[in-house]
Amino acid sequence: MTGAGVSGDGAGWLAELWARITGGFMRTGGLEASPWILLALAAGAAFLTIPRATWRWFGLYVTFVHELGHAFAALMAGHRISGIELRFDHSGQMRSLGRGGFGAVWAGFWGYPVPAVTGLALIWAASQGWATAALSLGVLILAAALLFIRNLQGLTIAAGCAAAAVLLVWFVPAEQVAYAVLTLGIALLAGAVRDWLNLLSVHTRRRHALSSSDAWILAQPSGIPALVWLTAFALVITACAAGSLWLLLPA
Repeated sequence: MTGAGVSGDGAGWLAELWARITGGFMRTGGLEASPWILLALAAGAAFLTIPRATWRWFGLYVTFVHELGHAFAALMAGHRISGIELRFDHSGQMRSLGRGGFGAVWAGFWGYPVPAVTGLALIWAASQGWATAALSLGVLILAAALLFIRNLQGLTIAAGCAAAAVLLVWFVPAEQVAYAVLTLGIALLAGAVRDWLNLLSVHTRRRHALSSSDAWILAQPSGIPALVWLTAFALVITACAAGSLWLLLPA
């Protein structure tokens, strides 16, 4: 009887979680926050991305989003994803099968910009009343991505990110979800800037690590200098930051 009860409780928990995830795909009231609340949320995002102690952990999530950016771009180019690797040193790799040329360059580009693009999307969702939908979609994407992880460190990181998203769905009241999504969006934008600055340092002060740079890798098949790719990354990130400010600041 005890075993059956535990099994029943587990099934009930899963059913309730699924109901909350699917029930999140609806529009609610848009975020209405005073400048002081927005400042507090921005401070929370800064806490996740600036101190080394917290960045050590949140940066793993940014790396995961980075590699998912490569993966989605590869799928858009008609490639087949063969695996994603993530490591505790904030490095990662996405492997895909498909024709080279433009598709390979397209997939290679959308790594560093995608955390910023995702951050802008989350900020838009929070401001326009789609915060719960964004959170539900995020849970499904992170859960599905587990199928493509090919190393133990990556599985640990991906499972931790998916678990954190599930906890947000389960514990954050619906009326507070917009604040959580907005904070996450700002943190992803800040994380994209931090990662780009780290990439820049590879090209200026740590040139022994150039082979790990997406900009250097893109320069090899395309013949376009790495500086151009670095600039292109920065332009997309800057555009996302400008779009976010436009959404958040009063007209």
